[in-house]
Order: sequence, then C-alpha cells, then structure tokens
Amino acid sequence: MLDGHKSSPQSSRQSDGHHSRPSSFGEGLAPALALNADFRPLSYFPLSLWSWQDTVKAVFLDRVTIISEYDSYIHSPSISMRLPSVIALKDYVQQSPNPAFTRFNVFLRDKFCCQYCSREFQAQDLTFDHVIPRSRGGRTTWENVVAACSRCNLLKSNKMPKECGMIPRITPQQPNTWQLQENGRRFPPNHLHHSWRDYLYWDSELEHDASPDFKMSGDIILT
Repeated sequence: MLDGHKSSPQSSRQSDGHHSRPSSFGEGLAPALALNADFRPLSYFPLSLWSWQDTVKAVFLDRVTIISEYDSYIHSPSISMRLPSVIALKDYVQQSPNPAFTRFNVFLRDKFCCQYCSREFQAQDLTFDHVIPRSRGGRTTWENVVAACSRCNLLKSNKMPKECGMIPRITPQQPNTWQLQENGRRFPPNHLHHSWRDYLYWDSELEHDASPDFKMSGDIILT
C-alpha cells in the first residue's frame, strides 16, 4: 500500500493476495469513494474507499463534502440521511513523494510481472529477487530487488545476472508515489458504483456490463 496519505480513517486494505481485481466490500453495504480536495482519488491501488461508518463520522465532523449519494438511508432516533457514495476532503492532503519500500510496492512498481520471464502473476505467486544476491554483497534496496516468479527465482538462485543470463527486463529503481499510482490505474476493480465513474480514470476500458454496481441491502437503523 502506498504511504501517500495519512488522513483517511479507513482506506480499502489490499493484501498481497489478488492484485488485479479487488473484490466487493462488506455484506451488501457499499463504501464511499474518497477523493482529495482536488477531486482526485486519494489512491488508485488500492482504491481509496471508506466504510459507511467512517464516512458518516467524517460528514458530522465536517471534514468532507458529500458529492454523491446512494438511494439507501441511515436512520437514528434524531436524524435520517442518505448514505454518501462519493465524498471529497475539505482540506487537501499532500501526497508523500516517496512510497514505502514494501514487497507489495515492489510488485506494483514492476506491474506484477516477473522481471525475468516477463509473465504477469497474481501477487501471491510472486517473490522478490535480489539482482545481486545477498551472498555476493547485494543489498535489499529498490535498486537491487525485483519481482520474480518462483520458477525464475529458483533458476537464478545466488548467481550474478551475467553468470546465468538472467537480467531484469527493466533496470530496477526507486519509484515515486505518482509512478505507483499510475501503475495502479492498470488494474481497475471488478465492482464500481456508477456514481464513482466520473472521478476514476483507468488505463484499460471498464467492462460496465460485467461489473455490476454495489447492491444496497436496505436502510440502516441505528438505535
């Protein structure tokens, strides 16, 4: 996950399990798409989605503006309101220019492709490889770690790239947050509410018919 913003109470959590198609959220209740004050998503991958509880709390704390709403309502003894589907922060959150050095961000930088055989994999089927093996003095840095499938990692073992003829397809380097966000745009989620689409810009065409909207399961009653 990118460390680009720190103000969102619950950005959608993306594990290393499935990189290309995040699944639906919750049991019948959809989250709100959280935008920065410039009306751009706080994050593309994982997509910045807040739970309805965090969204309603932010509304009452006057931290966000409601841009769009679902048809369903939330009811309490004192208020009744439609659940927000798109919100925007009132104060702009500056993105950190340097993402955290994590396994997942290495995979995202390399677009979930093995840097030796060029095949794309799910995150759980990738490992990271030290281009210059640690046993040969290699360090664990952006510039010396690449995504690799298990087969290629095993074939390369502790050999130097020129010794085994396995040279990364792209010279590894430290990315910035913008580059990782751009890479994340290659992997739109399966499920998009129609109210989100005006604020999302994907590199691949969205399959609207194959990507049903979130279905709401009625109003929420708070006692």
